[in-house]
Amino acid sequence: MSTEKFMKEAIEEALTNVMTSHGGPFGAIVVKNGQIIGRGRNEVTASNDPTAHAEVQAIREACQTLKSFQLEDCDIYTSCEPCPMCIGAIYWARPKAVYYACTKKDAAKIGFDDQFIYDQLELPMEYRKIPMKQIFPEHADLPFRTWEKSNNKVEY
Repeated sequence: MSTEKFMKEAIEEALTNVMTSHGGPFGAIVVKNGQIIGRGRNEVTASNDPTAHAEVQAIREACQTLKSFQLEDCDIYTSCEPCPMCIGAIYWARPKAVYYACTKKDAAKIGFDDQFIYDQLELPMEYRKIPMKQIFPEHADLPFRTWEKSNNKVEY
């Protein structure tokens, strides 16, 4: 399949999702060696899960297929430019490339505006809309210190 055909598959996931009323108009696929190994649709409202974005769903399925937490030599095709959360997930999954159709500005025009998140991330924590405060009781860093010394860790 060509890159255009893979993009059409991602768009078809989004369209099917809208037509079946399972969530927002977003779809994604993960491709490795010319094969689709993961599919995802926005299922935020259907599953009451704010992390159930199309890209995250596709990454989860692809990782299960590969039995790996990384998408080495994979491409992600998504119907829309990924949001900040999905960008984070994509970087943790480490695919070789991401291709998108619509832009975040296109999404904002239909009510999916994530610019406020980008704006919040640029602010110092004390000025963000959602307070984030450190609480550091005694031994709070024990999991980190234990991890550093562990011989059984899988680094990523």
